[in-house]
Amino acid sequence: MYRKILAAIDDSDASARGLEQAIRLAKGDGAQLCILHVIEPTALAMYPEAAAYADDLFGLMQDAGKELLTRAVAKAARRGVQARSALVDNRGFPIADLVVEYATGWKADVIVLGTHGRRGLSHLLMGSDAESIVRSSPIPVLLVRSPEGTAAAPRPAKRAAARKTGGWRTRAPA
Repeated sequence: MYRKILAAIDDSDASARGLEQAIRLAKGDGAQLCILHVIEPTALAMYPEAAAYADDLFGLMQDAGKELLTRAVAKAARRGVQARSALVDNRGFPIADLVVEYATGWKADVIVLGTHGRRGLSHLLMGSDAESIVRSSPIPVLLVRSPEGTAAAPRPAKRAAARKTGGWRTRAPA
């Protein structure tokens, strides 16, 4: 089904789940797999005192990104999938734009992403690179959500308790 799969990763558990799915897809379809990591040095701008160390910190971010990609490519190889990697510097652009630009240039058939599945206030405050990629990509995007019971959603037992105590507002049937 897919010939070229792009997995965009960071160092989160959600991202690891996305990578696992991308590896399974690549193995099942005999597809090429490219694992992409975007370095985000713009985060340094939030700390003006870090300016004096920007070059050193950027170098450390590059090294960490390379190590992350090395581990990801090795994980794919252990599962019988040869993967290539790409490290992209976030030149001040939104991460979503860089992922979509890379996927389009590489002619990916699908982009695979892990997502935390945040909702409500945490989504509003933190935003979602995954959502931005889905909205802007001309290429299909496969989102791999965090499992039930993580930050993405309350556990079923908590939902039941909340309903019982009136913690959740439900509408009475009409």
